[in-house]
Amino acid sequence: MPTASVNEAELYFEVRGSGPPLLLIMGSTGDGGHFDAFADSLADEFSVISYDRRGNGRSPVPPGWQTTSPEEQADDAVALLDALQTGPAVVFGTSSGGNFALCLLVRHPAMVSALILHEPGLYALVDFDSVRAPLRAIVQEALETGGPSLAVERFWCYVAGDDGWKLLPPVLRERLRATASTLFGVELGTYELYLPNDETLAALSAPVRLLISEDGLPFSPDITGRLGERLGVEVATTPGTHAAYHDHPYELAETVRRLIREVDG
Repeated sequence: MPTASVNEAELYFEVRGSGPPLLLIMGSTGDGGHFDAFADSLADEFSVISYDRRGNGRSPVPPGWQTTSPEEQADDAVALLDALQTGPAVVFGTSSGGNFALCLLVRHPAMVSALILHEPGLYALVDFDSVRAPLRAIVQEALETGGPSLAVERFWCYVAGDDGWKLLPPVLRERLRATASTLFGVELGTYELYLPNDETLAALSAPVRLLISEDGLPFSPDITGRLGERLGVEVATTPGTHAAYHDHPYELAETVRRLIREVDG
């Protein structure tokens, strides 16, 4: 099982294909297995790197680890790129993975050649409490009745549609259940209000492209659109739900391929 010891954590990773490096950063549940079909579709043109974020999937919980931050997650990602000796990479981040990807560009600009953010979870751009209230209620009820294992299933149905959980491969569902405590006990509440100031956004050194799903989360167009206004960047659209990498992986891959070619000229 390929792993790298980085930033006081052990990260499981996979590399597909050859060509310019493309790093994929998963959001909540943190398992790189979400990207399997999506990554396979891009491996004909890129060296596609996926990984399980610390404490998720096949990456163990580091000793004594009780909280995290966008900065820690960004440092994990760049340490993985350093360990693999990729040089600067195109970075794709989805949901909270978009927050971590943006933080990666802010903290380590020399390691990012371009940034693609898919429905990033930058809740500071909207009314955070009202936007998160429906999910909070779903998670709290599930935690009280079935613990983290049920809560992660309900969480996934909220972000990916009623059949979203059933469509996941059984082995992935089991990993998500096994590491659900990372999501509910460590990650939630640590990243949602991350937002670089306008001066920092204006000084970003790599091109940024923004992407939403046609049937994504209802508040994602507002979040992504407002970020686009601050960056002076238009927002592209791809088929599927918030989990387009599962329900429309090939279409998402072609959209990402087009965006990369656009920034590469």
